[in-house]
Amino acid sequence: MPSTDVLVIGAGPTGLVLALWLDAQGVAVRIVDKSKGPGETSRALAVHARTLELYRQLGLGDAVAQAGHRGAAFNMWVAGKRRARIPFGSFGGAITPYPFVLIYPQDHHERFLVERLAERGIAVERETELVGFEDRGTEVVARLRRPGGGEESCEARFLAGCDGARSTVRHLLGASFEGGTYDQLFYVADVDVANDTLGGEIHIAFEGPEFVLIMPYGQPGKLRVVGTVREARAGAAEPLSFDDVEHRSIHALGLEVERVNWFSTYRVHHRVTERFRHGNAFLLGDAAHVHSPAGGQGMNTGIGDAINLAWKLAAVLKNEAEDSLLDSFEAERPVFARKLVETTDRVFTFATARGSVAEFVRTHVAPGLARFAWGLRPVREAMFRLVSQTMLRYPESPLSVGKAGKVSGGDRLPFVRFDGRDNYGPLSDIRWQVHVYGTATRELQQWCSRRGIPLHEFPWREAFGEAGLARDAAYLLRPDTYVGLAEPGGRAEALESYLAGHGLRPKRV
Repeated sequence: MPSTDVLVIGAGPTGLVLALWLDAQGVAVRIVDKSKGPGETSRALAVHARTLELYRQLGLGDAVAQAGHRGAAFNMWVAGKRRARIPFGSFGGAITPYPFVLIYPQDHHERFLVERLAERGIAVERETELVGFEDRGTEVVARLRRPGGGEESCEARFLAGCDGARSTVRHLLGASFEGGTYDQLFYVADVDVANDTLGGEIHIAFEGPEFVLIMPYGQPGKLRVVGTVREARAGAAEPLSFDDVEHRSIHALGLEVERVNWFSTYRVHHRVTERFRHGNAFLLGDAAHVHSPAGGQGMNTGIGDAINLAWKLAAVLKNEAEDSLLDSFEAERPVFARKLVETTDRVFTFATARGSVAEFVRTHVAPGLARFAWGLRPVREAMFRLVSQTMLRYPESPLSVGKAGKVSGGDRLPFVRFDGRDNYGPLSDIRWQVHVYGTATRELQQWCSRRGIPLHEFPWREAFGEAGLARDAAYLLRPDTYVGLAEPGGRAEALESYLAGHGLRPKRV
């Protein structure tokens, strides 16, 4: 019987990233997918700053950023007039090395990740479908249907369901998927236009009860268009085409569509499964949560699931942690997923609400409020952090302990530029590490040396304090770059107590 450490079901971005991060940490992984190849249509487009930050761990952040198109500003239009323009770079540069929304079509993204896996000697096993599995406590035995119809069994310590909203893994587990479906019918189209006057920026336009979101591909004249279908057409029995949807918003922006390369209609769902961990099986990405496309959060959240779980699986498999560490995946990711569904639901409901009052608020009140709010730096930064997922933190996690300065356990480490570099450089090392902004005590230096945990000291400068870091404090960072322990006194015994209390035994490299 073939065996592996982790069997990944599904080769979308979530599954591919999980396989990459597991392999990078020395974990044997097998990834299968029932499709014949990567997707041919560009579903998700947005890659957010936090995803690119995490991609830096494998040297992928800059490569993906260069491959995509940087949407540096967001524009709001009403009745053919621009009512608000919100540039990202003027303030996001103090928050992240990637102060923009990256437009990178999912089909391109998947091929990129498949190629990175191939460079590591791992091939996605295509036309291979999970038909059943048994969790025996110490391992999972999965039945796979191979190309041609034959079946084989595969033994794995853990099984990861990354197989989308219609997840076979979730179905076999009998797991819930509570939520609902929005009333509106949406369309998505990839088009060529004769006169692309949008400047490579992101635009949303409202015309009466309809709206359209337009995003550039980074190639002149090529755009992604997402909008609502008129109620009169939404119930049509025959398949709709681009000619059947409202074009007023598109024409109001001065765009003339020359060719439709792809068109589809869809309903939007909002659902979250009850549990992400079921013994030795896990649910990630769309298999665990789906929500409205507001803010382009879906794919990025799945990738975050994968990186959160990967280091924990690796630690347990290498006997660097107890199996109970995996419960922290359940304590961290579902909480964020549910908050995300609630947030995007409110935004989505506002953007699609019908009726004269809703239309008036959306087209006359909201643009003015947006201009005013974005004139306030704290509001700009808060909104960028929310959309970019740099605000994501785990305050309720059992792994989150202490506070030093304004930084608490579970927080994303503040990003600080200085002397032509930044404090995120050491985070490319997927392992526990300690950061001290100022001077580390001799006791802490000796403890890190004895433990084999890298210590990174940054000579104090005011920029660190402005970012919320405390001078001479010790920040014990998890392998996924979040703060585990924030120790204001920099005491080595506090770090030792943290590791012992959580059953963590990081090994020397």
